[in-house]
Amino acid sequence: MKKLILASTSPRRKYLLENAGLIFDIIAPEYDESLINKSFSYEKIENIAYNKCESVAKNINFPALIISADTVVIYNNTVMGKPKNFNDAFNMLSKLNGTVHKVVTAICIKDTENNKKIIKSNTSEVTFNKKEENEIKEYIKNYKPYDKAGAYGIQEMDKSFIKEIKGEYDNIVGLPVKMLKIMLKEITNSSI
Repeated sequence: MKKLILASTSPRRKYLLENAGLIFDIIAPEYDESLINKSFSYEKIENIAYNKCESVAKNINFPALIISADTVVIYNNTVMGKPKNFNDAFNMLSKLNGTVHKVVTAICIKDTENNKKIIKSNTSEVTFNKKEENEIKEYIKNYKPYDKAGAYGIQEMDKSFIKEIKGEYDNIVGLPVKMLKIMLKEITNSSI
């Protein structure tokens, strides 16, 4: 069996893969993934996932399946990146407050042995309830979501923030596991 490599340092992606029963190593990708305040396209986010994958592939010399991903929050067709500080996080969450936004994760899997790759995206829709300013500030103060696109982690948010979710919950966390398993099966022609 080829070694499975997660090209990500995200603790959430690590948790989701472990929870799915997969055994893997982690190698951090070396790629600037900045799309902040840029207009969204699936091609752009899939390119980031692909480039993260390639940045790891060029540094290994053994047969492996490399999994990379990129997750973005999209509001008004604009990509919301990771907040720089408290005020930035507050501004982001204030925009999302009481509205609907999308979360898109692109996954790239590369088989280094035969150079085969698969890239797919998954989209979920999140509707936030309208919250008071002090509730938003309290969330930021308690959870410091500075490493999360859109300034929030759905898995740590009080359920009162969320009105509705359409699509795969794991996608919003950072890795759509159902889609990933289908992709792994496709690239290896077997069940994982």
